[in-house]
Amino acid sequence: MFYAGKDMGVKRYFRYTTDHKVVGIQYLVMTMFIFFIGGTLAMLIRTNLGNPEGGWIHPQAYNSIVGTHGIVMIVATIIMVTGPFGNFIMPIMIGARDMAFPRLNALSFWLIVAAAVPLLWGQFLGGISTGWTAYNPLASQAPLGMDGYIMFICIFAISTMVAGANITTTVIRMRAKGMTWNRTPIFIYGTVASVALALPAFPVFFLSQVMSGMDRALGTGFYDAAHGGSGWLYENLFWIMGHPEVYVILIPAVAALMEMAPVFSRNPLFSFNVAVLGIAGISGLSVLVWAHHMYMAGWAPLLNAPFMLTTELISIPTGMLFLVLVGTLWRGRLWVTVPMASIFALLWNFMIGGITGIYLSDVPADAFLHGSMYVTAHFHYTLMGAGLTGAIASLVYWFPKMTGRMLDKKLSWISFWMVQIGFNVAFMGMFAVGLAGQPRRVEGYAAIFNRGNLITTIGAYTIMAGMLILLHAVISSWRNGVKAPMNPWQAKTLEWSVANPIPLENFDVLPTVTSDAYGYGKAKS
Repeated sequence: MFYAGKDMGVKRYFRYTTDHKVVGIQYLVMTMFIFFIGGTLAMLIRTNLGNPEGGWIHPQAYNSIVGTHGIVMIVATIIMVTGPFGNFIMPIMIGARDMAFPRLNALSFWLIVAAAVPLLWGQFLGGISTGWTAYNPLASQAPLGMDGYIMFICIFAISTMVAGANITTTVIRMRAKGMTWNRTPIFIYGTVASVALALPAFPVFFLSQVMSGMDRALGTGFYDAAHGGSGWLYENLFWIMGHPEVYVILIPAVAALMEMAPVFSRNPLFSFNVAVLGIAGISGLSVLVWAHHMYMAGWAPLLNAPFMLTTELISIPTGMLFLVLVGTLWRGRLWVTVPMASIFALLWNFMIGGITGIYLSDVPADAFLHGSMYVTAHFHYTLMGAGLTGAIASLVYWFPKMTGRMLDKKLSWISFWMVQIGFNVAFMGMFAVGLAGQPRRVEGYAAIFNRGNLITTIGAYTIMAGMLILLHAVISSWRNGVKAPMNPWQAKTLEWSVANPIPLENFDVLPTVTSDAYGYGKAKS
């Protein structure tokens, strides 16, 4: 266990170690750093959009900033729950001493660190002028910075596949004695569903970028119509990954909140089977909806109706997860904490994201909305309003177990309200200008959109301020916070049965599970 970093103090967080707890902390620190970079780029975008005719950023540089912001934030949201909490909490929650493959676990983290090098290097060689999707033939004509993007995606895809295989194997093979699937916490189901979606999706993403790189470097014609290729091929390959990736982000965040709902309502989880079925339904349907991103591309118009159907059907299992959350809270003895408030915030934000997404699933409405800021607002309501809300709640909830300290209550509440208010102000304003016709990914806009953009910018700066307050709360609480008791939330999952600080191998004696983790109050039918 030398590589676990025992007795190495803070230095173990900056070197190769195999202890899943250290790797989880490394993921947490990296996620916060990536969000800081992506958030800073977002502030540059919003500041530039303060002037209808464009601001101080050159249009080419603006395109690169938008593309880099997009891919950086996508990576941050993919790893923000499964990275820190899937590594630190998940093995303890199932009663395991470590991950199934500790060395591969560490490798998956350091691959992301390595992937950042070509992406950052590429910013000095023309950046990502294509947007985060890197569509061809634009990618084939882009400057050298695009090669950095391609290398970044390929390395990150390998990291994601390695981590996904490791997490899946750990859950299947290393659950504690007595932890049947009916007794496995719902957060574990969400984590496994997320990585199970990533396992087939990211190889496709990897291959799409390999072919793009070959077109650029070797003159092949995978995406070049003049050589028998097709840009539609790239769009299909990208969105075969791109839409399941939305649920790779969302499912673990929502599952984490479903894990917290019984704790802070003192009710059992409302219909565990419905929760599992909802997660499975979302996972299954998410691989059948990618082409709704391509309605306006003209590809296979006869398939529009089937993809409209599958896209709208996915709202059914999503509604099942809403039912579980609302049913769990119903008539509960609510303990008002930031995680509890985050559940209500998720219900509101994801309801807005879901309702606005219905119009994008239908070809007639999508023809009007597709290229507008409406799509950007919908996308942020889905990923940030729901996914990031769940990630912040997870940080507050599991912070005492990960650090042995309580997260500053006052600062976490201030951060929560600033982020949620700023978020709704920013993206309601964006919905307004999108419905009025403002195009997305454009550096300038007509003066009639000025007021809506000003509102969006004010909201964006409020979000950034709230996130900086949260960062300050994390750092100050980690260093000087109140020492946390072993189980401050009186929760029933296994991680709360372990003393602080957590032993190197988690358990002196491996536990035996005799019941589920949701035995609060009176059972519901």
